[in-house]
Amino acid sequence: MKHKLILTIFLASSMISSANADANPQVLVETNLGSFELVLYPERAPATVDNFLKLIESKFYDGLIFHRVIANFMVQTGGFDRNLKYYDSENTVTNESLNGLSNKTGSIAMARTEDPDSASSQFFINVRNNASLNSKRRRPGYTVFGKVTNGWEVIKRIENSKTAVKMGISEALPLEPIIILRARRL
Repeated sequence: MKHKLILTIFLASSMISSANADANPQVLVETNLGSFELVLYPERAPATVDNFLKLIESKFYDGLIFHRVIANFMVQTGGFDRNLKYYDSENTVTNESLNGLSNKTGSIAMARTEDPDSASSQFFINVRNNASLNSKRRRPGYTVFGKVTNGWEVIKRIENSKTAVKMGISEALPLEPIIILRARRL
């Protein structure tokens, strides 16, 4: 009887751990500078996380570069390959920046145009607290949908890379391409 109770508790615990893992999906991003891990918050940004995971599953990010790197601000990827060919997922996501999450150090958020509902595939990692990117008084900001949980030293290497202007891309383009080799759900 005691063994059945222990087994029942173990199985219940395993199911809860599995449910928590599904509730907050994790992603491994491997770059030519090293790897980092992300945890996502679908309960706070369901449409954004769903879109991001679909892009991960389709291998959309594989081969794309970090094309906008601004020290003491953020690092951005998801739009260009190493030849600066532009990629777009063609799907946009409704802005979810009123979800209570902030653009603070280590958080990941969707890039967008001035249209709050234009986020598609480009995302950025905040390398400092960027309160100016948060929603204010019902004015949409940039949707935070997760955070970096491991590999912060890789993010710092990306942030500190030398940048310049190339083919009309802003002065924030790394001189040596920082390439996403692969991005996969854990």
